[in-house]
Amino acid sequence: MTQTLLFVHAHPDDEALLTAGTMARAHAEGHRVILLVATDGAAGLTSTDYAHDLGATRSNELMDSASALGVDKVITWNLPDSGLHGENTHGFAHLDIKKLTGDLLTVIDQEGVTVVVGYDQQGGYGHPDHLQVHNVARAAFATGKFDLFEATLPREPIASAVRLAETLRLTPEAFSAEEFALAWTPRSEITHRVNVRPYVSAKKTAIRAHASQAHADGTVRTLGVLSALPTPLFAALLGTEYYVKV
Repeated sequence: MTQTLLFVHAHPDDEALLTAGTMARAHAEGHRVILLVATDGAAGLTSTDYAHDLGATRSNELMDSASALGVDKVITWNLPDSGLHGENTHGFAHLDIKKLTGDLLTVIDQEGVTVVVGYDQQGGYGHPDHLQVHNVARAAFATGKFDLFEATLPREPIASAVRLAETLRLTPEAFSAEEFALAWTPRSEITHRVNVRPYVSAKKTAIRAHASQAHADGTVRTLGVLSALPTPLFAALLGTEYYVKV
């Protein structure tokens, strides 16, 4: 049965990290794939090369990523990015949840959406905009109009890797591994594991599209590390995507 899947993300680049392979696979299997990105990503960390008009740059990067994944339609709300700690009080995380839920339901009704993909209840690593996506998707789910899956990662290996990095002093001085102790989702609670290995080329292209998020003031970020991995290692690390069905 053909489905219309709506992937709801907080910022440009989130789609590439968490759900790119699933999106590419769904499109290849004949389903309609819609990507909704809530914010402009203008508060994202970046290098001086991209600091000017970062929102517009990230919008262009998003379209390149979506093209690589075969997304049928991109919807951008272009709401203000709240910042890593919610410091922008006019940002998405601080907006009225009832209005946002209504806006999401309008998209769902207009597009005939049957499956929505949001974020887990931790908002992944706890970014305020990710938590808002979770809350809005859950509020919309209460209408019973669609199936809801929440994109996530298994908590245990990430927490272990972060603790090791801290022990080896590979993390910033103010960083605390304890912040990841309750991030993401325990393995036992993950309901769906999607094999996306045949689509890792598209996923890697999507990640590389977000060049503004690969480096920040000389520091390599997660996207920069992942985009540089040899394809076999990339596939081993990112060839499975994880979800919790609500």
